Amino acid sequence: MKIGIIGAGAIAHFLLEEINEKLQENLRITSIFVRDREKHQLLKSTYGIKLYTEIAAFLDSDIDIVVEAANIEAVHTLLPSAIRKKDVVVISIGALVDEALLVELNNLANEYNRRLYLPSGAVGGLDLLQNAHALGTVTSVELTTRKPASSLVDETLEEAKVIFEGNAAEAISRYPKNMNVSIVLALASIGFEKTRVTLVADPKIDKNIHHIEVTGDFGEATFTIKNNPLPANPKTSYLAAMSILGTLKRINGKLLIG
Repeated sequence: MKIGIIGAGAIAHFLLEEINEKLQENLRITSIFVRDREKHQLLKSTYGIKLYTEIAAFLDSDIDIVVEAANIEAVHTLLPSAIRKKDVVVISIGALVDEALLVELNNLANEYNRRLYLPSGAVGGLDLLQNAHALGTVTSVELTTRKPASSLVDETLEEAKVIFEGNAAEAISRYPKNMNVSIVLALASIGFEKTRVTLVADPKIDKNIHHIEVTGDFGEATFTIKNNPLPANPKTSYLAAMSILGTLKRINGKLLIG
């Protein structure tokens, strides 16, 4: 499977190293869309890829699937064009809190017979959550995210402080770079308005901690994920980067689990 990536940041570098450098079976990144070709020339020689600055040329290149690894703006401006021509993996899923955009992308995927993949990102348990909600009987989803205080607030804290309580839609609006987890949980179950979110700034931790509680006719489930940062970029979750690679390998595979 030939892969094209939108963006050349930490996630793109991780995927290039894991796929092209380590020669993942039947996976190869061949094209990358960037805004500044000169800035990323080293990627071309190091990983044997082609750089594109025009989205039409990028989408017409020899790729089977597009991975969006840029930002929310890129989802809004580039994905409607991308989904018309290729299957797409979306990383910046915070953009999908925009209901009009979500409907547009879903309609385009149906019209052009494409698939839109949303990796699990920095959490797990989405298979359980989707299965539990198969009959629409999940009644509550609550997320409590604790992050190092310095990544959330400018003030110096001595103790943990709740800085946000509300629903998933409000969370991503207030903290667009920090709450993608709430969006994927909402999309997998009861929606943006009903998924409850608490965000805690904690000066005594050095990693992100996500605690999820789910209740429904199936019973109850609780799981906690403590994320180490990506070694190359401490602002990016290691598990989030891994989830994209895992998604690509499952798409390319024949044995589907879950």
